[in-house]
Amino acid sequence: MFIAEGKLVIGELLRSRFSVRSLLLTPLRHSEMASLLTDLMAPVYVAPQALLNSITGFNLHRGAVASASRGVPLEPSNLLESARRIAVLESLNDLENLGSLFRNAAGLGVDGVLLSPGCADPLYRRVVRVSMGHVLHVPFAHLPSWPEGLDHIRARGYTVVALTPSGDVDLDDLAPAMERTAVLLGAEGPGLTPGALGRAHVRARITMASGVDSLNVATAGALAFHHLRPR
Repeated sequence: MFIAEGKLVIGELLRSRFSVRSLLLTPLRHSEMASLLTDLMAPVYVAPQALLNSITGFNLHRGAVASASRGVPLEPSNLLESARRIAVLESLNDLENLGSLFRNAAGLGVDGVLLSPGCADPLYRRVVRVSMGHVLHVPFAHLPSWPEGLDHIRARGYTVVALTPSGDVDLDDLAPAMERTAVLLGAEGPGLTPGALGRAHVRARITMASGVDSLNVATAGALAFHHLRPR
């Protein structure tokens, strides 16, 4: 199971492929969300704010929390078969960066996300919240091995574009119309490992102003997703 918090995020949950197990709402949130819950086949509990706080163990100031089933995990091969543009993440374990990256992926038309071992859980509560629930709409799968998993992606016909400050080409110089593209992103600080970089077709950099060597990984990902989108 996983947890979704807040009216807007729960709204995305109700429109997603995931099954709701139950909801816990304040009376105000229940009245605001009544139209969304008409056809819901799951229990809805209504309780005062103080009781919600005592149950969850923190100040649930959004007044709404839902429990949902994770379902059957997607297989990387199935995701790769249907996608055209994907993001591939290496050891990305900062929850806010991961949530922001999924929101960017949803907003900029990325078809799916593949995660290396060591990445944070995309369905962790904070990731779901920071993504504004959009992580629930972007298909994702976990690669069983790394960096060997990149070989599987290459074999499926994807051009692997690694974002790195030490890139050989500028992102602006890449043609956006590549048939299948995988944008490879690493964690802030360590960046991409030599094993991952060695399996990339292209190492691309984002031109920076003097004195700044890199961007937040979610911001860098957004720039790449936007540049490489189909025209």
